This record gives sequence, structure tokens and C-alpha cells, in this order.
Amino acid sequence: MDSDQSQVSGGGLPKDPEDLLPADSVLTLDEYLAMHASVGHRTRYEILYRLVHGGEMSPTELEAAIDVDDSTLHYHLNELVDVGLVEKRKRTERGQDGFSTYYRATVFGEVTLTEGVDELIRGEQEFGAIYDSSSGSADDE
Repeated sequence: MDSDQSQVSGGGLPKDPEDLLPADSVLTLDEYLAMHASVGHRTRYEILYRLVHGGEMSPTELEAAIDVDDSTLHYHLNELVDVGLVEKRKRTERGQDGFSTYYRATVFGEVTLTEGVDELIRGEQEFGAIYDSSSGSADDE
């Protein structure tokens, strides 16, 4: 019983955030944190945003969409691939020799974006209403 109490803080959450992960977790806490840190860079956020909301894209399409040079784009794409937010796929195009490279968001990429930064942005109006109502009540006094 003591070990259960030492695992849980007053709010019902574990004292160690790593204990939030299921025993058979696919990723470590550090890997989840790396995903969130990766999206904290504007260019990587924009790439992931385009892939989540626009679907699979080639490097050429991404370059045009976010107006970055080839080397910058590939650097950031590699970062997103390394942390598991984006996957790189090669496929043959009809009528072409060789492979073309395409990128798409992974499930982790989609959730990190839509339940993270995008959700905060969407919630700004709600947050504004909360702040306005609290400041409004102070004006009424």
C-alpha cells in the first residue's frame, strides 16, 4: 500500500511523469518530449501543418508551400522523420523512371499537431473569453 501512495501525488497523478506511460508503451517519455520540442520550431510546425491538413507532399510541393530553400527544407524534414512525426516514402510515378520521394504525417504527427499547437490556437477565443469575464467582473465592483 505504501508503494501505491508513493506513486501518486495529491491530484491522483503519479509523482514521476514517466509513470504516466503504460507498461507496454511504444515510446519513452523522452521520445514524446522530443516530438513536442520538434514542433516548437516554426519551419517544422509549418511542414507538419501542411502534411496533416494537406496530405502527402513531395519536397518540391513543400518548398513552394512554405517558401524555404531545398537544404533548409531537408534539414527540417529529417528532424521530423527522426522523431517520428513524419515518414518518408518513395514511390514510382506513372511514366517516370526511378522513384519520387513523398512525405506524410504519421499518427503521432497528426495527434501532436491537432491536439497540441492547433488546439491551443483554436482555444484562444475561449481563453480570451475567460480572461475578459474575469477582468469584467473586477470592473463591475
